[in-house]
Amino acid sequence: MIVAAITSNVRRPLFGDHVIADWKGAGLLFPSSVTGILRTIKRTMIDRKLGAMQKTDIDGVQRELRRSLDL
Repeated sequence: MIVAAITSNVRRPLFGDHVIADWKGAGLLFPSSVTGILRTIKRTMIDRKLGAMQKTDIDGVQRELRRSLDL
């Protein structure tokens, strides 16, 4: 499974980052962004689900990922 890092440092977005518009609706405590940092992990490493992003934010993450990978 591939996961992306999420950070509350939204003041300085880097290439590949997507600021989450509905961060409260996603179950986050602070304004946050999904970074372009991806990791491969085992599914068993996931302990619990904290929340879920809205489709518009997921689309934004996918758009930034495609731009980062030049697809």
